[in-house]
Amino acid sequence: MTKLNVLVTGGASGIGLGIARHLGELGHGLIIADIQLEPAEQAAKGLRDEGIDAKAVELDVANAQQIAELPAKLAPQPVDVLINNAGIQHVSRLEDFPAAKWQQLINVMLVGPALLTQAFLPGMRARNYGRIINVGSIHSLVASPYKSAYVAAKHGLLGFAKTLALEVGEQDITINTLCPSYVKTPLVEKQIADQARENNLSEEEVVRKIMLEPMPKKAFIGLDELAGTAAFLLSDAAKNICGQTLVLDGGWVAR
Repeated sequence: MTKLNVLVTGGASGIGLGIARHLGELGHGLIIADIQLEPAEQAAKGLRDEGIDAKAVELDVANAQQIAELPAKLAPQPVDVLINNAGIQHVSRLEDFPAAKWQQLINVMLVGPALLTQAFLPGMRARNYGRIINVGSIHSLVASPYKSAYVAAKHGLLGFAKTLALEVGEQDITINTLCPSYVKTPLVEKQIADQARENNLSEEEVVRKIMLEPMPKKAFIGLDELAGTAAFLLSDAAKNICGQTLVLDGGWVAR
């Protein structure tokens, strides 16, 4: 197996760290990017303690200048695989949704992935190899109330991936979007409390009636499932999977 250099945004915890750990265990080198350097460094150290090649970098994916400067900052280390995972959430009725917060969610989860792809695409073209994996959501395909900015951003990732797939078709570069339903992460734990407040339900009722009710399998998606799917997208078997939406939803959108 060829060792690849993998940059994971929002890699200090949750889905990002889970995917990073699995790819590291497969022998790839990791660059853990997070908005705060200390958690990124802690995550990278923990991975190194497990025998994984990992380093940390501070990155605000809503900061265009930081993104533009990142390839030079990492040089001479290339980025072969970009995993656009960083995400935030805000649950609110649209009438009460702060304008700055709405813009922030779009910047973090849609503009950021586009600018990061823009920054690393020239190097991928020069090496004739690149894998770009966006971490979308079931909300790239369906909607839930009180999540207008999140749903808009995650829907946008699909259109972005399809467009870029047309632009990189002549080279060994792919871009795809992973779309899981709920994964038990700190971000989702906070959503449970927020949804309970907005819907006047208990947290247990939120999990049962809102999060798992649409899923025939009635189960949270595991980090191992997402990580394994990401690893598959790096394999030769997936070299012609491009511009696609890989849905891990327990049957949600079959309805």
